[in-house]
Amino acid sequence: MNISPRILLLLIALGISTAEAAPWQLEQRTPFNAIEQRTKPLRLTPLGSAQKPWKLCVLVPHLKDAYWIGINYGLATQAKKLGVSFEMFEAGGYPNHDRQLTQLDQCLSGEFDAVLLGAVSPHLLKSLPGELNKPVLALVNKLDDARVGTHIGVNWYQMGSLIGNVIKSRFTSNASLALLAGPESVGGTDLVEQGISESLSGSKLSIGAIRHADNNRHLQREQLQQLLEASRPDAIVGSAVAIEVAVNQFGQTPPSHPIVLGSSYFSPAIARALQRGKIAVACDDKVVLQGMVAVDLAVRQLQGDDAFGDVGPAIVVRTPDNSDAPALADSLPPAEFYPVYRFNP
Repeated sequence: MNISPRILLLLIALGISTAEAAPWQLEQRTPFNAIEQRTKPLRLTPLGSAQKPWKLCVLVPHLKDAYWIGINYGLATQAKKLGVSFEMFEAGGYPNHDRQLTQLDQCLSGEFDAVLLGAVSPHLLKSLPGELNKPVLALVNKLDDARVGTHIGVNWYQMGSLIGNVIKSRFTSNASLALLAGPESVGGTDLVEQGISESLSGSKLSIGAIRHADNNRHLQREQLQQLLEASRPDAIVGSAVAIEVAVNQFGQTPPSHPIVLGSSYFSPAIARALQRGKIAVACDDKVVLQGMVAVDLAVRQLQGDDAFGDVGPAIVVRTPDNSDAPALADSLPPAEFYPVYRFNP
């Protein structure tokens, strides 16, 4: 950027930065929407501003846990930076297919320029024939629809494979793993399970039980209690909510034998548990950065760019050795953050 000294001094006096933002370190994954994908590094310099005050419609399955709250923080951060607005609508849970379809219809017919869709089902758009009248980008959860060419997120099969590889390395004799997963066959649950299962092939660790429940503390606590009454797992891998419940439960009532814990995704409570050595491993897909990238790519498409394919951060395997607070700025919202349902710059 070539700026005369006089203009530079004026910008500094006005408090306007002339520095270009640092590029985001992302991954481009191919083939699009495939279970197993090749990745290559992608350096994307975030936009500094938008050409127009675009209005985005954001649909998410729920805001029940820290995952989607982190996404929300990233959305709000980048929307503020670019001077665009958004409204967020939550379906109330993955079973609420019809409710999210109604919300989507309101987005497509309303005064929004683009839709960021965290779908409750990969087949949500099946009942909407014809062309979509505005850009729709898949947010976190993939959409199996030829009209959607951008997915911001990570590969959940890879996430399962990564955590499975770490957990199995802890066992040199035959051992049993239990999965406390989220709701069955929605979001990334089935892909995480598939990745874990295939990563354990030929190892000493085998899956002895799989239990599904919504990401609700009460329901996950019930699943954990029923699991421990029925079996003696050597390791438990689950959603962040399930593992948070396990850490709390084992702190109050230690199990009769050591159980290795691993979380398939990240949260503030999981970060604290890692730092205290309460769990062995967690996968971190940098949800704050995902939210920021989603707003940035939506604006780019509105301003003429083609669809971006599968884009997102590289998954980081967190252990007690690399979960210190300074490393987590792209992963967790500030402790004082509350969800933003409507943002106007």
